[in-house]
Amino acid sequence: MMTRFGPAGTADSFKAMGYKDTLQLPEYLEKFQLNAFEYQCGRGVRVNAEKVTKLGILCKERDIQLSLHAPYYISLSSVDPEKRDNSVEYILQSARAAKLMGADRIVVHSGSAGKMAREEALELAKETLKKAQDALDAEGLGEVIICPETMGKVNQLGDLNEVMALCQVDERMLPTVDFGHLNARTFGTIKGKADYEAILDTLEDKLGADRASRFHSHFSKIMYTVPGGEKMHLTFEDEEYGPQFEPLMELIAKKGWTPRFICESAGTQTEDAARMMEYYRSLG
Repeated sequence: MMTRFGPAGTADSFKAMGYKDTLQLPEYLEKFQLNAFEYQCGRGVRVNAEKVTKLGILCKERDIQLSLHAPYYISLSSVDPEKRDNSVEYILQSARAAKLMGADRIVVHSGSAGKMAREEALELAKETLKKAQDALDAEGLGEVIICPETMGKVNQLGDLNEVMALCQVDERMLPTVDFGHLNARTFGTIKGKADYEAILDTLEDKLGADRASRFHSHFSKIMYTVPGGEKMHLTFEDEEYGPQFEPLMELIAKKGWTPRFICESAGTQTEDAARMMEYYRSLG
């Protein structure tokens, strides 16, 4: 295991550098020395089986590990049973696509609490996740890891403790800790090493050292509003909103953990992922 870095989807520089085809992704990422990539299925799982299989082979040749973002409209906690069943199907579709391309993780949004008590919404989400895991196992896809994500808007299910509870559904699950989301939904509370340390301590306390050390992560600076939370993804050039990645990299290096960092900056995700990776490697 190693700490990996990569972008979520293609940055603006992909086309700017003359690349046009998804199969050119591995070559593009190699120029930045990145070793991870998150394939985006946020608007639905519509993949060309032959093409993504080839993409997986090319990525494996360059030691680039793939993950996949499941559809944004998944709602594990919907009051509508049909919507929850549909969410199970979307997770299953995501896992099938992940298997084709050799991706080992799928990132899943949890939905919102709506007008329910958060505790009630969380119980519905756990039940839906359990059904999804059972569906994956029944289809021989149990090695694809479901990674529930911390969310950025206050009314969304998915604060850190709620995601820890979702990960208790099955010991194979790993959290997607989106530090930009956590910072946005708490209105800028991640300011330094101590704040990151508290988050990592929670992971270790709730999941155990081994699972915690392998967590999945999204990272970007995010504009937020009070009291709503997340408003818009930014780039690392922004100086008004956080969080800063350097204290987190220092902690990960010190602990010897091996998470996977996927950068979600707005248009510069590849370059910003490379900045994170270079800083992390400078600590070694």
